[in-house]
Amino acid sequence: MHKGWVLAGMLLASSALAQAAPQLALVSEHAVEGMRGGNLSGLALCGGELWTVSDRDDDRLYRLDTRENVWLAETVRIEVPQVPDSGLPWSMNSRTWAASFVRGGDLDFEGITCDQAGNRYVVSEAHAAVLKVPPSGPATWLKITPSLVREARASGMLLRFNALFEGIAVDPEGNRLWLAAERQRRGVLSITRTPSGWACDGPCVLLSEAGTQKQPPQFPGAKSVSRDFADLAWFEGKLFTLERNAYEICRRDAQSAQVEQCWSFAEQALQPQRRYPQAFGLTEAMVIDQDGAWLGVDNNNGARADGETRSIVWRFAAPAGGWSAQP
Repeated sequence: MHKGWVLAGMLLASSALAQAAPQLALVSEHAVEGMRGGNLSGLALCGGELWTVSDRDDDRLYRLDTRENVWLAETVRIEVPQVPDSGLPWSMNSRTWAASFVRGGDLDFEGITCDQAGNRYVVSEAHAAVLKVPPSGPATWLKITPSLVREARASGMLLRFNALFEGIAVDPEGNRLWLAAERQRRGVLSITRTPSGWACDGPCVLLSEAGTQKQPPQFPGAKSVSRDFADLAWFEGKLFTLERNAYEICRRDAQSAQVEQCWSFAEQALQPQRRYPQAFGLTEAMVIDQDGAWLGVDNNNGARADGETRSIVWRFAAPAGGWSAQP
């Protein structure tokens, strides 16, 4: 082989290695018991307590008892009023109705977040709507401008069944919400609280992105798959995205959703004993705090290589220098 080719190959390999997202360190792993429908699909930190939702359960949230290594999900029942019309087409709503009889769960809760007043906000993927659950009193659906769904669909998002809003984040004051469109196209949208409801302060769509991304090399038979978002988190003025198929957490500008830095959790999440037979990522829930990240796995009731069938929550340490560290 020509020496120039060898040198070029070494430089390319070195460059690719330098650009690889740094790996996060796993601190602990917790199986979750007590979720009626399983399928942990969101996480939130509310007043020092972790909360979760299942995309199979419409009538309850779960508070997590984290005192033991195996966590217990304690049911908190909610009464959900009739879902408002979000502007999704009839064809998609009818598919949602039909799917609810097969999979269970008409609302398909896919994310939960909290403001500093203790209000919980839960996003329904099936209806592209957000439920507000206050610390006391009845749950209500947010009155969201119809332009949110209209602009999202005009940008190529929310066009596929079961690929709608997958993540949600709120600022501490409860004045601004961010929503993540899952895939084909994925994106980030934002709405702001007004006296009459929730509207877009400028464009609703901050980011709309198509294309594919190679799965991490630790993934068996890694291939190119659709770029996706599985959850959102707000921390110290930044937006964080859970990039499920890439096995990454990325810090983004909260105003533009442009990526600033990413970290990988593939090395630990894809250890042989933790692998699932599915051909895609299953990490669907995220909380970011000063000391690290909580990541939740929606295993679709399937067993991983070591036989574990319960939902899993991982604790990863914050990167060296913290989440605000520059690349």
